[in-house]
Amino acid sequence: DALVAQKATSDYQQAFMNISQMINSASTIDDWYGVYSTLVRWELTLSNAETGMVELLKAQKIEANSAFAKYVKRNYEKWITTDQHPLMSHELFKTHILPLLDEGRKVCFVVIDNFRLDQWKTISPLLSDYFNVEKEKLYTTILPTATQYARNAIFSGLLPIDIERMFPDLWVDEDEEEGKNLNEAPLIQTFIDRYRRKYKFSYNKMNDTAAGERLVQNFSQLDSYDLNVMVFNFVDILSHARTESKMIRELANTDEAYRSLTETWFRNSYAFEIFKLIAEKGWDLVLTTDHGTIRVDNAIKVIGDKNTNTNLRYKVGKNLSYNPKQVYEVKQPKRFGLPLLNVSSTYIFAANRDFFAYPNNFNYYVQYYTDTFQHGGISMEEMLVPLVILSKK
Repeated sequence: DALVAQKATSDYQQAFMNISQMINSASTIDDWYGVYSTLVRWELTLSNAETGMVELLKAQKIEANSAFAKYVKRNYEKWITTDQHPLMSHELFKTHILPLLDEGRKVCFVVIDNFRLDQWKTISPLLSDYFNVEKEKLYTTILPTATQYARNAIFSGLLPIDIERMFPDLWVDEDEEEGKNLNEAPLIQTFIDRYRRKYKFSYNKMNDTAAGERLVQNFSQLDSYDLNVMVFNFVDILSHARTESKMIRELANTDEAYRSLTETWFRNSYAFEIFKLIAEKGWDLVLTTDHGTIRVDNAIKVIGDKNTNTNLRYKVGKNLSYNPKQVYEVKQPKRFGLPLLNVSSTYIFAANRDFFAYPNNFNYYVQYYTDTFQHGGISMEEMLVPLVILSKK
């Protein structure tokens, strides 16, 4: 092990300058995919090797995220308003699901909430006995990197503002009480109808183990569909539990622990059972997420009224008060594909490892949320997420 650690250390020391150069010269989304993939690769290499380099790598990742946030702020509006943009949430169905269905292949589309590139790399060895990887790439999520926006965009093939305009009954506003993603199956149907296809699909959402086990038991019922869509909320459950529960907080207090918890869960879960059943059927498996997640440790002050949403990485409201230098502010949400709650709605996004806290309970917030995993904002971990196409071995 000492030899492994020594080699990993010297290899990373040699790579360090190269990575810094990659970060400084990154000017396209492909450059950023390269930077992020490289950092994740080193993270996985060094975390197995117990070396002193881990801190240096963390610092390098912080530097990269800071540069990435600037890049997103410069380019995001152009991505939404022109054709010059990376593959984004609302295009996955059209570019990666429809073509497979049109070839007559049976497709399982699995969305694991809050699933990052490092977690995919951690579970992929478990799948290698059952699947070949046909394609593995990163795509860029829309903002906010939160379920209500990003996942609904995936399933409808539309930006949030267009969902709200075309299907007002399927879009739930921030200030409404009901669940924000109860309309996923109807949204998929609107996509299939818009593209004038006749495909039959099933939709299963697993919020807990019982739901996963039910699907395993009734798996043969999926035979009659062209497309089977499955949402696994485990990682979401974990990251929220991590904030609420002391024990989970201890279990996943670092990115490394978080990965290892994901791997343990997957190895022993209904999810792995379902993947094996998909392989047995010989169906194609498209695996992705709606957004990733990042560990936050720097509180910044924001003041909002009682209608302001609760997410810690983005806020939307009409009288938000904040320091514009600390956030990415969107004063014309429509240009960014985002619905307006009212005429003067502003969206603000946290970048790097920042999170929003209210001044009146500031110290409580800081203590409670520092070192928790959050999503909704701008970082490589939240926005640059895996898209993998697997076929039966």
